[in-house]
Amino acid sequence: MTQFSALGLNDHLLKTLQAQDFTTPTPIQTEAIPHVMAGRDLMGLAQTGTGKTAAFGLPLIHRLMAIGKAPAPATARALILAPTRELVAQIADTLAGFTRHTHIKVVTVVGGASLNKQAERLARGADILVATPGRLIDLLDRQAVTLAQTTYLVLDEADHMLDMGFIHALKKIARHLTAKRQTLLFSATMPKQIEELAGTYLTNPVRVQVAPPGKVADKVTQAVHYTSQGDKASLLRDYLGQHPDEMALVFGRTKHGAEKLMKLLVSWGFAAGSIHGNKSQGHRERTLAAFRAGELKVLVATDVAARGIDIPGVRHVYNYDLPNVPENYVHRIGRTARAGADGRAVSFCAPAEMDELRAIEKQLKQPIEVIGGTPHMGEAPAPRQPQRGRGGPKPAQKAFGAPKPGAKPAQRGGRPGQGRPQRQARSA
Repeated sequence: MTQFSALGLNDHLLKTLQAQDFTTPTPIQTEAIPHVMAGRDLMGLAQTGTGKTAAFGLPLIHRLMAIGKAPAPATARALILAPTRELVAQIADTLAGFTRHTHIKVVTVVGGASLNKQAERLARGADILVATPGRLIDLLDRQAVTLAQTTYLVLDEADHMLDMGFIHALKKIARHLTAKRQTLLFSATMPKQIEELAGTYLTNPVRVQVAPPGKVADKVTQAVHYTSQGDKASLLRDYLGQHPDEMALVFGRTKHGAEKLMKLLVSWGFAAGSIHGNKSQGHRERTLAAFRAGELKVLVATDVAARGIDIPGVRHVYNYDLPNVPENYVHRIGRTARAGADGRAVSFCAPAEMDELRAIEKQLKQPIEVIGGTPHMGEAPAPRQPQRGRGGPKPAQKAFGAPKPGAKPAQRGGRPGQGRPQRQARSA
């Protein structure tokens, strides 16, 4: 079995990894690090949660440590682009652990924070700049930073950046970069646009793939519960009431809907918070910190959080609304079963969402097990019956604990079972 010591990293990094109990690299790290150390452009395909940050971060830090002097003012030696603020923060936190007791300076720039303060930090120069594309362009337009000395470029979660419409921003940033650079592109899926992006940004890249694109982590148990749109909120309440002390992540489709759902859950006695594009950066960071600390048990989010939340304690993911982009389903449910733990993902499917469900199952290349409700007439085949016997899975009702028809919902402070939940549900 490969060890970090066999990958050519310097002694300081090896001691840092050992102090943090990192001994055996993940498959993407084993495959990618030697190529990055050799200076090759690389296209890495791996699902979320496989250790991609270390795969590009460790060899990058190794090479920057060899320079031995501080970067020039308002410059960045390495640029890492990520689609969301949360992912930028996660990458920076990971890199901070690896650069401890070194001269390597990691700087982050994201929207929703003070532009002037970010410009002040960049004025002192950065070894590694981790940024969202939009905010980086703001700083480039103000001439607060130059990329003329940037010789390393990392595009992380490239497919999500394209989904979010950052292709024009990437082209604009590319005009500021020198052609003499090493470029690394990491993506969980490989649509045609990513192939085109790689052809534009990478030179004779080596391709590393450790899992089929769109593959779900092995320890995530998936299920779908058919319901009407108006009954989703009360159904979610019933599910959450079954595990009041475990952390759950709930995904909605819109910012407005996520906020209303969070407020409804709070009114029912759940310790819930929300993050989405209408929240300030400070609020999003405080909410994530409270969720990570266990002060909040339920986090309602839009797809802005599908990539960038790395919290091992998340046991349950609920797709309150099915995603429009089937690849996002994989990233959503990848927020559970982190660090080798088990997790479960339940999707609520309303009649209008049958096309989304079909697209997701096509992406997965397998049907999702039905644990509640009945497939909407004329829209889908009958649910599969759970198999019994040696080696087969347990009945879905026991495996998932789907609420029984007519079951009394769990009480979570106040009297959540009172009132008219049907009307409340529609408001969510």
